[in-house]
Amino acid sequence: MTRGFGELMVTAGLVLLLFVVYEVYVTDLLNDRRQDQLTEEIRDVWADTPVSGPAPVLVEPAVGEPLAVLRIPRLGEDYQQVVLQGTEEAQLAQGPGHYAGTAMPGQPGNVALAGHRVGKGSPFLDLDQLRPGDPIVVETAQSWFVYRVLGDPATGDATTDPSGIPGQHIVTPADIDVIAPTPGAAGAPPSGEYLTLTTCHPKYSARQRLIVHARLDGAAISKAEAPDGPPALRDGGGEA
Repeated sequence: MTRGFGELMVTAGLVLLLFVVYEVYVTDLLNDRRQDQLTEEIRDVWADTPVSGPAPVLVEPAVGEPLAVLRIPRLGEDYQQVVLQGTEEAQLAQGPGHYAGTAMPGQPGNVALAGHRVGKGSPFLDLDQLRPGDPIVVETAQSWFVYRVLGDPATGDATTDPSGIPGQHIVTPADIDVIAPTPGAAGAPPSGEYLTLTTCHPKYSARQRLIVHARLDGAAISKAEAPDGPPALRDGGGEA
């Protein structure tokens, strides 16, 4: 009986190991392919949109449709993720998702995005590496929007932003105020143009949430003026 129990435990251990390998590595490979497909899809759609002239008012697309491209220089020069509308697993398995009802890029309020920390492409694996002042660039059909992580770039302290909103903090999954129009102030009107990234914390756990808040830095940048992107894409993090 002892031998049988031992064999059962070994089998269970192997099954668990295979599951971890699949979730962490295989899903990352599958997600890379899906992101390549989404990039082609969104570029094809944008190819029919003129980059000059007045920018249309952005509206939420249907759930599951590509919405924007997210770039975070701190996480690598080649870091880019196509953002889908919606935050159900069907969307998050493909890349970051936009919380329905939160602001669209450049609009007053809070553009709130969720993404997996580990597995399914691990788009927000290293989100904890972001520092105050780091740029987070959102690309749409006609424009670039540069957001900068809140806090004090001089000291690196994410808790001392004049707005009172931290650039980075840890919350429970029940704390949904982080995606309010003014982060942390449920029911209050928008006090600016914010962007919030949410992911699981710590790595390999869904016990808490890691939150990064950023604020829009200036007006939209037209692709007609900057077809290759704003300077913030090339400053590698920190103030431009």
